[in-house]
Amino acid sequence: MKTKRVRYMIFLTAVILFYSCADDTSGHVEDGPVIVKTGTIDCDIVETSPVVFKNKVYRFEYIRPKYWNNDSGDSYFRFIDRETGQTTPPFGKGFHLGSAFVDNDSVYVTAANSWDGEQIHIFRSGDLKNWDSRLAFELPGYGIFNTSLTHSPKDEYILMFEIGKPEAEAGVRFTARFATSPDLLNWKVLPSDRNYAKDRYTAPHCLRYLDGYYYNFYLEAHDGYEQRLVRSSDLIHWESSPLNPVLQASDEDKRIFNTNLPDELRDKIVEAQNLNNSDIDFCEYNGQLIINYSWGNQQGTEFLAEAIYEGTQAQFLKAWFPD
Repeated sequence: MKTKRVRYMIFLTAVILFYSCADDTSGHVEDGPVIVKTGTIDCDIVETSPVVFKNKVYRFEYIRPKYWNNDSGDSYFRFIDRETGQTTPPFGKGFHLGSAFVDNDSVYVTAANSWDGEQIHIFRSGDLKNWDSRLAFELPGYGIFNTSLTHSPKDEYILMFEIGKPEAEAGVRFTARFATSPDLLNWKVLPSDRNYAKDRYTAPHCLRYLDGYYYNFYLEAHDGYEQRLVRSSDLIHWESSPLNPVLQASDEDKRIFNTNLPDELRDKIVEAQNLNNSDIDFCEYNGQLIINYSWGNQQGTEFLAEAIYEGTQAQFLKAWFPD
């Protein structure tokens, strides 16, 4: 009897610990993959991409002109070594809303030439120091914002880009549009029936491909702004995850992850209104996902935060669509 009682107590303790941890990850639904928010990294940064390059984790950052530690007077891009905090030389001055993608021994950054821009450019580097760039494509009359690049086993690159106009193509701002390339040089913009979605605010940010499906992580205006997920096998018919939202605003966003933040920024974090979790991106490293996202008021007071998912990217994507 004593042995059975001990086993039962061990089991009960494990259950309590499990649900305690689940409660501590508020900001996502209880039945979805467990995302643990570790806290705020920086202020005035929104669009970022964590990537693994040469066995190290880097965080690509789009630095806006108003960034608290930017005295250049312009926007630019940079990478941060996640382990050491060291910064690579800036590049892409004057470009906006970049997103990073690693392919073999090269890093690519896709970016708009301006806010509401008509051009998408691609930067490439083999060492994060020396960059070349070229125009991918131009869409006169369009307003282009965020981009995200991924790759399918068909040896095809797929670019998701956010448009706000023309209204006939975008519908309600903002909408995901897609382009494909066999070589990252020659691009074909797909017809407007391949988008998501014209009927409401569905600002796209992060695209992934797995086992025949494209996964679009986007921002929906609902109880503030929530990070949500849809998937499609053809970019025409979309299926929403039954476990949405992926992320939503919570008190955990305001934890301080970067202990080097100056006191005035810590005060800003404490006082900030928080009704938004947006701009998610992630990479897989040593069996877990390193996730970056933004929080704040979605009106200029914004912060960069990190979260962790214990598992692979494939496990993460599949878990949002249980059979």
